[in-house]
Amino acid sequence: MLLTSLDNVNKRLRMKIAVLGATGQTGQYLVNQALQQGHTVTAIVRNPGKLGVHHDNLKVVEADIFSADSLKAHFRGQDVILSCLGFQTSFFSAVTGYSLSMRSVIGAMREARVNRIITMTSWYTEPASGVQSPYLIRFLLLPMIRRVLTNMHEMEQFLHKTEDITWTVVRPPGLKNLSASAQEILTHEGYFVPDSRGYPAGSAVGRGDVARFMLSLLNSNAWVKKGVAIATK
Repeated sequence: MLLTSLDNVNKRLRMKIAVLGATGQTGQYLVNQALQQGHTVTAIVRNPGKLGVHHDNLKVVEADIFSADSLKAHFRGQDVILSCLGFQTSFFSAVTGYSLSMRSVIGAMREARVNRIITMTSWYTEPASGVQSPYLIRFLLLPMIRRVLTNMHEMEQFLHKTEDITWTVVRPPGLKNLSASAQEILTHEGYFVPDSRGYPAGSAVGRGDVARFMLSLLNSNAWVKKGVAIATK
């Protein structure tokens, strides 16, 4: 009887997941961990040849992330959308990829009747949130990536106004290309994780740990319709 109950729990925990940005560095960790956990994954990519993963529970499809019509067929039947999309900064023009793609994604979710999305942005997306960051970050790094952060913030504000979709924004600091660790993940509802003095705690987290945290939200009501900054202890 106990084994049957555990089997039912495991089946309930397994989900059908569509991953955007699956060929990116964080996205690849996300896809691999999701498959290891027994989920069925649809990787929605621009170039299928860039995803060097093969698995019975993995389907790789090509779509235009800026077109709701292109996405909706791949969203149908999914339990949740996870996004690790990233767009490079530009010194000559505004970055628009985050907000424009999210509008298409939300439109496709509505047509496909998918209600849950978990997406990734960054610490310091709100312009005033970096005033307590270390000197080099505040005066060198943040100005360099401000166009990216601005568009991430525009995307976040769009989600805040989206009442019919259950969303979560995960905000990591700098990213390191490291697999998931066993470290405790610290969380804070805001634009960075503060230490005991209120200053930012930490400056980078492994991409594998970001993926680990995003997947931990699949069967949790934590951080629904909220942005959460993360760091590792």
